[in-house]
Amino acid sequence: MRAMYTAATGMMAQELNVQVISNNIANMRTTGYKKQRAAFQDLIYDHVRRVGAQASDQGTILPVGVDVGGGVKTVGTPRLMGQGTLASTGNELDVAVRGEGFFKIQVPDGTYAYTRDGSFQMDAQGRIVTAQGNPVQPTITVPQNSSGLTINMQGQVSVVLPGSTTPVTVGQIGLTRFINKAGLQPIGDNLFTDTPASGTPQDGIANADGFGDIQQSNLEQANVEVVTEISDLISAQRAYEMNAKVVSAADQMMQSTANMFR
Repeated sequence: MRAMYTAATGMMAQELNVQVISNNIANMRTTGYKKQRAAFQDLIYDHVRRVGAQASDQGTILPVGVDVGGGVKTVGTPRLMGQGTLASTGNELDVAVRGEGFFKIQVPDGTYAYTRDGSFQMDAQGRIVTAQGNPVQPTITVPQNSSGLTINMQGQVSVVLPGSTTPVTVGQIGLTRFINKAGLQPIGDNLFTDTPASGTPQDGIANADGFGDIQQSNLEQANVEVVTEISDLISAQRAYEMNAKVVSAADQMMQSTANMFR
């Protein structure tokens, strides 16, 4: 019976929906995380009677047709790149982007990845790096025994050298933006890579030419809304249960039909 297979597609769709929601909830405290949602479309239809077809020899036209749907399919899990709330940390190496732009990171294979997670550290060479030890681009090295590290809204990193009271700029944290942020490919560790769908990376400076500004001693929180996720989870669970009920009803109808032949 077709209804059984149609309902099965609904169950599979809602299973994936729950997986997406669970990942959002799991990352509700992940710095710079951008939530996802599952997007669905209906499957191909079996046109038993096509609307607009000729209904008689007199040329009358069918005002409605008979179209039997095949169920539902998942077409994507787009990532919503809205701004997350900024939270003050008091750490001088924590930075957040307020507005457009990603931090550019060089990964071990020499290529570049991008992130909204600005919880940076300093390695043994004095370079500003991510939690995985990957250097922020352009590479910035903080001199030994310097003090008073500050990062302004343009991303300029300044320190006070020994024997001096005047801040000296030692580097510039750059930002990168994309025409289609949702087209970035997540690779884990809060990193994204560019794809043909995201467009070419556009490097620039914070607080200029449409880029956002940088806020020192702040981190961007995940843009997950817990109440919304819980509501979506309940809806997905109920939709799964209703599709399961259809499978059960179709099975009972088939059983009734089989009993007629006994």
